Amino acid sequence: MKNVIKDALILFMITAIAGILLAVVNEVTKKPIEEGKRAAVEAACREVFPEAAFFENRALPDGSAAAYSSFLERHAKDSVDEIYDAKDENGDILGVVLNMTNKEGYGGNIRFSIGIASDSRVKGVSILETSETPGLGLQAADVLLPQFKDRKAESFVFIKGGGASAENEIDAISSATVTTRAFTNGINAGLDFYRNVLNDK
Repeated sequence: MKNVIKDALILFMITAIAGILLAVVNEVTKKPIEEGKRAAVEAACREVFPEAAFFENRALPDGSAAAYSSFLERHAKDSVDEIYDAKDENGDILGVVLNMTNKEGYGGNIRFSIGIASDSRVKGVSILETSETPGLGLQAADVLLPQFKDRKAESFVFIKGGGASAENEIDAISSATVTTRAFTNGINAGLDFYRNVLNDK
């Protein structure tokens, strides 16, 4: 009986010490982890909105709001995951950065960031995560997405075989219509969200 009590006390002490050590480690690493996350967010935002001095997270709209509900109906395959206000040195808003997900990718969901200026001009688009066929994701980053930079349109359309000339036209990636459509639809959803949800009066 004494041995059982002794073993139980030893086990209790080991568990207590392990718990204390885990709590200490968690407390020590929590701040660096949070700072690392903030730095990653800052870098992603700056890539698509380099003119901004800093970025502030904004809460997503209430899902029951009429403008947002209407947006969700129009864009069932797109979602806005995070919103960051892009601000200048004085704290004035220059536009926003939206982190979005499109569910139409050839290999699954596509996550990307889009910077949108106050006049609805696309400042830049960057891939956050993609499961597209190897090579297509690279083509999207190097060939497709740069075409949207500093362009303004109510919505974009893609042209197969090259020859895009109008402000709202984008050349599709060769042999990758699905990927091109996914990004184009996702970017159009982001512009719609900015104009008709965030700026809804």
